[in-house]
Amino acid sequence: MAKKYLAIAAAVSALALAVTGCSGSAPTDSSSSGAAKATEPVTLQMVDSLTSPARTTLLKGMLAEFETANPGIKVQLVSPPTEQADAKIQQMLQSGAGVDVLEVRDLTVGPFSKNKWLYDMASDLKGWDGFDKLTGQTQQFAVDAEGHSYFVPYGFYGLSLFYRTDMVKDAGFSGPPNTWDELVQQAAKIQDPTKNRYGYAFRGGKNSNGQLSSILEAYNIDNVDPKNAYKVKSGATIFSTPESQVAADKYIELFKTGSPKSSVAYGYPEMVQAFTNGSTAFLLQDPEVIATVKASSLKADQWSVAPNVVGPTGKAAWPMATAGWGVAQASKHKAESVTLVKWLSGDISTKFAKENSMVPILKTAGNDEFFKTGPWTAYVTMSSQPDKYLSVIEPRASSWWLEWASKSETDLQKVLLGTMSTKDMLKGWDEYWIGKWKA
Repeated sequence: MAKKYLAIAAAVSALALAVTGCSGSAPTDSSSSGAAKATEPVTLQMVDSLTSPARTTLLKGMLAEFETANPGIKVQLVSPPTEQADAKIQQMLQSGAGVDVLEVRDLTVGPFSKNKWLYDMASDLKGWDGFDKLTGQTQQFAVDAEGHSYFVPYGFYGLSLFYRTDMVKDAGFSGPPNTWDELVQQAAKIQDPTKNRYGYAFRGGKNSNGQLSSILEAYNIDNVDPKNAYKVKSGATIFSTPESQVAADKYIELFKTGSPKSSVAYGYPEMVQAFTNGSTAFLLQDPEVIATVKASSLKADQWSVAPNVVGPTGKAAWPMATAGWGVAQASKHKAESVTLVKWLSGDISTKFAKENSMVPILKTAGNDEFFKTGPWTAYVTMSSQPDKYLSVIEPRASSWWLEWASKSETDLQKVLLGTMSTKDMLKGWDEYWIGKWKA
């Protein structure tokens, strides 16, 4: 699976081609998409995972365009609350009913495919002229190292530091933090609970392992196995090193001295809201949050985006993260479902990437000023410094990844609540991954 994962640097660098604008209504190429010619309209049920009101509105508008271009197909969109979405999708897949097209994430493709819940679209993508229009990294995610195609990405993510320019300046700093040490210092200096002002929007709840992995990888970066960032070059787990102990303690210090106490339970929505409502100065998140911040009450001169913070050696890891659209194995309308996936992966995908602030999947999204200015300059900076922001592959396609996410979330919360030490947490994680890899 290693070949699936490329650096976000490659993703952003691939945007160096000429841009073509998104059309208001994408045409259907029945010769390449295999559009069904049913005599009766077929209704597909599509379920997304990373839901939000704005995103649901966007998707419904896109699907209305699809239905106009494909009059024989209707699409019903189901958007469960984000925190429940993956579990809801899993229940639907297990039941074998209620879903045709679904959002597949790098966190879920492993367990979903292992359980044979996803349809392999590899044969359907052969001969599809839209495939050649995808960037190289998109193609390698769309068809994995074993030749399977369980989803086509709709865009790419990568951590960067969102920060309040006004709060940083008022605290006496000349600019945003560059290192984890500086982040802890600035967050502590800004923190003032009596004024409802906090330093960092900490993630202590759902899927909190990604934030912690970022600091562990940064502190071990010169020794990390780039093909498996949960290992160091000796073959030991990243959780077993002295550097990880220092990093974990630093991370807990950030929680204790520069984060809201309530952030022990923050998931994605809560941490983003804490930043956009003006109560926290820093947020480590993916580029999709750019659109959310732009739509918030914050003014343009109150916030910006900086590159991901680095470790003691001046470097950071940058894992590629992605999600996309796939088809359920149990779907009774696979041909129509594949038609929808291909359409969503065509010209309309650039509109989706723009409005979700993601690195787009089409080569033609190239020199679009949208992706070259403003908050996106942080990604240009990182892509131009591959020796500082090193590409790594996390084992997200492991069939036990969701189990790991739940375990790591529970353990981290125990540490934050003072019922477990960071030493015991790391020891348990070391044993967990050694056991899984042996099995």
